[in-house]
Amino acid sequence: MTARASFAWRIVLLVALVAIAILGHVIDRDGLRDNADGQVSILDIIYFTVITVTTVGYGDITPVSDGARMFDTFVVTPIRIFVWLIFLGTAYDFVLRHSWERWRMGRMQKALKGHTIVCGYGTTGTEAAAELMREGISPEDIVVIDLNSERLENAEALGMGTVMGDATQNAVLQAAAVERANAVIICPSRDDSAVLISLTAKRMAPGATRVVAIRSTENEVLALDAGADVIVNPVSFAGRMLAGALRGPHVTEYLDDLITARGRIKLHERDVENSEVGLSLVDVGTGVGLRLYRDGRAFARWDEESKILKSGDKIIQIIPTARD
Repeated sequence: MTARASFAWRIVLLVALVAIAILGHVIDRDGLRDNADGQVSILDIIYFTVITVTTVGYGDITPVSDGARMFDTFVVTPIRIFVWLIFLGTAYDFVLRHSWERWRMGRMQKALKGHTIVCGYGTTGTEAAAELMREGISPEDIVVIDLNSERLENAEALGMGTVMGDATQNAVLQAAAVERANAVIICPSRDDSAVLISLTAKRMAPGATRVVAIRSTENEVLALDAGADVIVNPVSFAGRMLAGALRGPHVTEYLDDLITARGRIKLHERDVENSEVGLSLVDVGTGVGLRLYRDGRAFARWDEESKILKSGDKIIQIIPTARD
């Protein structure tokens, strides 16, 4: 339940409790006495009920019959307790807790450095943050930006930092200390928002890696122009996984094993070490070398360029996970 819905529900409950008390007093109007003029009107009943529910009353209107006194004892008094609990709960949720969270985030923001920002905590952002934690990244090194308070509460429960707001705005990214971030994962619900966030993050944190989820292929060029370092199209990727499953019953399982921390093996990208210069990609002993990147071009392990590694090359290899 969002904060707005929770507040609305409390208001409805408060009005309902007061209405029950007013109705009971209306039914037993003769059991009340107005010490000012002796007449108890509807306005007097509303006044008496609200005063009695919120305080102990002023004594100007009093219950005199046994029925009115029993109603105030066993109905109005519990209602008064519930009303105060609602007031206290609302004060905690909207004042004390928010003040505490602002203080906590203020301290966290001062300590943030080399962290990862997840812009959008929907289905894609939730899984991205979960995978980061499975990779061994501490929740305290992840900051989630979203407009939905319920999603942010879920992230807070896992120990992640949160910022409520629109990640397309400079102030929101500044609140997440984007200028000191190591990476920004951008996965809002709309491609145009993703492009704008990427553009803003590039300007504010040019050294951070920007990974952008784009759902429409035609928008991928826009994301690249906006500074995306890596583009992931969840729609087309899912389609390729489905098609790949037709090649064999274990192909999709193996691919999932490769890209998640839960598997027995994983893909790893790194720079070629000085001790490996001159070796073949096949001879790299830290894992199974799959691909070589040199000057922006990709070469497979069987290509001629992969037979001699050079300084500045990057390689992608399969390595076992820690549990193996």
